[in-house]
Amino acid sequence: MAATTARLTLLTVLIVLLIECVIYIITAHMRENDIRSDLLWTVENSSIASPPACTWLVVERDGVVAGTPGLPAGFPLTESLRNADAPRFEQVKRDGETYRVLTQRRGAEIVQVVYDERFRLLERQNLLFAFSVALLLTALTVGVVVPAGSRFLYHRSIAPLNEALARQRRFVADASHELRAPLTRLHTQAQLLARKADKMECPEALAAEMRRLVNGTRQLGDVVDDILHSAISAEQSQPDLVDLAELAAEVVEAEEVRATEAGLVLKVQHEAGPFLVSGEVSALRRVVTALVDNAIGHTPEGGTVVVVLEVPTADTVRLSVRDNGVGFDQANGRSLFERFHHGAAGRGKRFGIGLSLVREVVEAHHGTVSAEGRSGAGAVFTVDLPAVAPAIGLTAITSASVTRVLQWASGSSHSADSRPGRAPARETACESGKPRRTPS
Repeated sequence: MAATTARLTLLTVLIVLLIECVIYIITAHMRENDIRSDLLWTVENSSIASPPACTWLVVERDGVVAGTPGLPAGFPLTESLRNADAPRFEQVKRDGETYRVLTQRRGAEIVQVVYDERFRLLERQNLLFAFSVALLLTALTVGVVVPAGSRFLYHRSIAPLNEALARQRRFVADASHELRAPLTRLHTQAQLLARKADKMECPEALAAEMRRLVNGTRQLGDVVDDILHSAISAEQSQPDLVDLAELAAEVVEAEEVRATEAGLVLKVQHEAGPFLVSGEVSALRRVVTALVDNAIGHTPEGGTVVVVLEVPTADTVRLSVRDNGVGFDQANGRSLFERFHHGAAGRGKRFGIGLSLVREVVEAHHGTVSAEGRSGAGAVFTVDLPAVAPAIGLTAITSASVTRVLQWASGSSHSADSRPGRAPARETACESGKPRRTPS
């Protein structure tokens, strides 16, 4: 608490000091302008007999010099009188006093105005003294009042806020927990349907849809588990070894029906893999899903959306989603990842949340995300993530991940689900619950 009070006091003093400096500079500038204006007015309108207060006049006419009685020693400035073709402002010190001098021609005369600055300097000293007192009082006030005020505010404001946040966390945890049971039942029923479709030798299209349903319910359960874990625990879970190519294939397979209905071509392109990164599988899946969803929503019928995986450097895995849709103005590229920002173009209702979540997840994985595009010429969203060093390799991978990596090495398809309940493809169809052959 003492350290917090000291930091707050220091911050407050610095803010007050900054304000005082600004006020002092403005005041000094205004006072300087006032002095110049007064000197110019005195040259034009005053006489030797009646100069303004703290001011003396010297007038030279036809070589004769006359001055106001009581003119300080050292004046007039003879050199300035001889060179008075243009207005000449000077600051002169005589006997420890500071004077402001203006020498200017007035018709057939040359006028020199001498202004005593002692009172202006005294005003400046008084202002600095007042600022010092205000600064000291601010420091004392903050140092004494803040500790007691902080405790008061905590009990009156922060404590209820903490209670509200706790209630919110409990609600999220309770809602996530209650969703787990029906999602588990839905996932189990989807698995049973997939197995029945396999036994009944249903068409490949139907079997593929069943597999997508199983995958979708499993992924939805993963999302709910992530939300539940984040609500009940502040600790970060242990990262997994994730193959981005496999993840991209899963997302493309899941979005294939929607892309087909929209009249789009959706595909994955990649070099030789695997493309291994360390992170949360479900979170990275949401990144790829959000980018693909964004591309589908902004690509008109007949367009193409491609998920490309590359290894630009030995330390980086790059995933980019490219489309030839409506694109965007590159000047707005940075604001695309701001929360609730969304453009007017695009298919369906957009909320401006997906890309901001992409940025948050990617940055949490120590990566970067960027966007390039042109209006009417498509867009490219690029995610760069740190690659898993080959030395870490297979020793940190689960058996299922090893199988997927070996499938990559052998060139096997990585879109198939090795989980129980994923039925093999059949080229037969079923009708009314009875198996039948597909007509040739």
